[in-house]
Amino acid sequence: MYELCPETEADTAEVEALLDLCFAPGRTALSSYRLRDGVPPVPGLCLTLRGGDGGLVAAIRYWPVRVASLPVLLLGPVAVHPTAQGEGLGGYLMRESLGRAGRTGWARVMLVGDAPYYGRFGFRRLEGVVMPPPTNPDRVLGLELTPGAWVDLRGPVEREAAPSVHAALAEMAEAPGTMPPCREVDPTEPAARPPPPRI
Repeated sequence: MYELCPETEADTAEVEALLDLCFAPGRTALSSYRLRDGVPPVPGLCLTLRGGDGGLVAAIRYWPVRVASLPVLLLGPVAVHPTAQGEGLGGYLMRESLGRAGRTGWARVMLVGDAPYYGRFGFRRLEGVVMPPPTNPDRVLGLELTPGAWVDLRGPVEREAAPSVHAALAEMAEAPGTMPPCREVDPTEPAARPPPPRI
């Protein structure tokens, strides 16, 4: 069993250490980090999984961005500790967080990643959606949580700069009762896996 929790400020140092362990040095120089710089993550969708000993074994994060002035979720990074890889934890976090995103009103999600891996979650290449360089266009992938959400949507991916959005995200993270509670989960049980999002 694992404990699934929304990420809080108290988890930041451990999550950053996990990301450092799982990804190459210089990960913060990637173009996606320019879109996250100075922007609060989306509370309630950034999740952690802890093992029976309380140690952090996996985490997923989301950030708000804009394409053609419309709100988009930027998924990533998602990381699983090397000792727990191959157990389906990353896939569980993907399904759980995407289900939550759909239920809380988000219409579209994007990421930069490998199409063969993320395609099993419904992600497809986005034509005409441009990440800051250097980004391979074949790795810019999107998923519709609302049917038609990506239809005819094109343009550069832009950092969410609206102070009102930043303030709302920060308020959500701090307001009591707005974050989903922690719970015990078994990602290996099919019944524990939310259905795949609509594509």
